[in-house]
Amino acid sequence: MYIIVVGAGRTGSRFIELSTCDEHEVVVIEQDEERAREISTQYDCLVINEDGASHSVLEEADIEHADALVATTLDDATNLLVMMHGQDAGVASLVSSVNDEGNRRLFRELDVNTVESPHRLNGEYLYRTVQRPGIRDFMELPNGAEIFEMTVDETAPIVGKTLIEAYKENLLADQTIIVAIDRDNELLIPDEETRIELGDLVTVFSRTGATKEATRPFNREGIE
Repeated sequence: MYIIVVGAGRTGSRFIELSTCDEHEVVVIEQDEERAREISTQYDCLVINEDGASHSVLEEADIEHADALVATTLDDATNLLVMMHGQDAGVASLVSSVNDEGNRRLFRELDVNTVESPHRLNGEYLYRTVQRPGIRDFMELPNGAEIFEMTVDETAPIVGKTLIEAYKENLLADQTIIVAIDRDNELLIPDEETRIELGDLVTVFSRTGATKEATRPFNREGIE
């Protein structure tokens, strides 16, 4: 995976550590000269000491071929501009930290996955989000369980099925529960007769986590 990271603070550096350890091709754009030098000596990645919000700098980083663009600066305006450049370039996975909760809506309007209040642990969260772009949000629970959100797409085998039909046809595992549905900005608490529709944003509890088996009902390929 080819990943561009804008910002190499605590969140960004943790993300860079994880992605380079997994041998992804990583380009880091960091405006602070000293921090850029530190990252270039610590990790196996290309570091550009420039303003990551600049379109020309992102072009230098080969944004047109990036699989993911991640913004982790402490300035939401910078992060938002980076995401806008990414959307224009057609980058498949756009992920950003958000420093002010009031700005989250602006990022969501660009279909950006977001993480609030950057810190070291959120570097790990950002990395998992890049690895699983089909999942809009998730929460880890004890013993490997997770709650996650996914949008039901056109390939989903569960489209048009009621929940009871989905369980009878083994589309949903016994340890997987749809706990809520966001449909046209209306929150639904489903029962066994609720029918899943294309475009539903489903909140799912899975005792085994957001595995390929647990996510396949909402996207035929499932999420690795």
